[in-house]
Amino acid sequence: MTVPQVSAVQRAIDAIRERIGSGEWATGTRLPSETELSSLLGISRSPLREAVRALVHTGLLSVRRGDGTYVTATDEISAVLTHRALDSRVADVIEVRAGLDAVCAGLAAQRRTAGDLEALAGALAQRRAAAEDGDRGAFAEADARFHLLVAQAAHNPLLSAVYSGLVGALVRSVDSELSLEHAVRDRGQDHDALLNAIEACDAARAEVVALEILRDQGRAAESPE
Repeated sequence: MTVPQVSAVQRAIDAIRERIGSGEWATGTRLPSETELSSLLGISRSPLREAVRALVHTGLLSVRRGDGTYVTATDEISAVLTHRALDSRVADVIEVRAGLDAVCAGLAAQRRTAGDLEALAGALAQRRAAAEDGDRGAFAEADARFHLLVAQAAHNPLLSAVYSGLVGALVRSVDSELSLEHAVRDRGQDHDALLNAIEACDAARAEVVALEILRDQGRAAESPE
């Protein structure tokens, strides 16, 4: 029996999906340039372009003109959630996160690895630096990355996929002067407290702090800038 040949386009799609699914290219990651990607995957640029277009269509990738191609979702589930969440009110996103963040924080405190703690600390360092520099966009991206990493530290693939779908809306919800001012004034102590609880394997404390953070973000979202 003849085994059907897999097209170069499908091989490229599968290779990109594999790297996204494994976490090598997390949500928010910018893909290598077309030339670098072609060399990395061993696939010529023409089928590679078709593969990227197909993944943009499914919602896993997005193209930012003049900037590059970014991972916007880890799978089709989170892609659908991403589009729905971006069309939702900030207050609605925060209400949904109230349930997810507490669960993520509690599980992360029970299951985190040394690698998870290192990644979380790195995201907090980026968040703190962006706040001190007054870079609102970088601050919002770092804040969202930290919370996504908390979800990933729960080591529940379905939970992580659902949370990934909220990242774009999460960035939007904290991309405000009030959120930035709070981070500068608080010096990130609330987020440090969450990391400390996760590091100490204190699930109950982690859940409480996660909800306290969301209450502060909810107040910031309700206040006119």
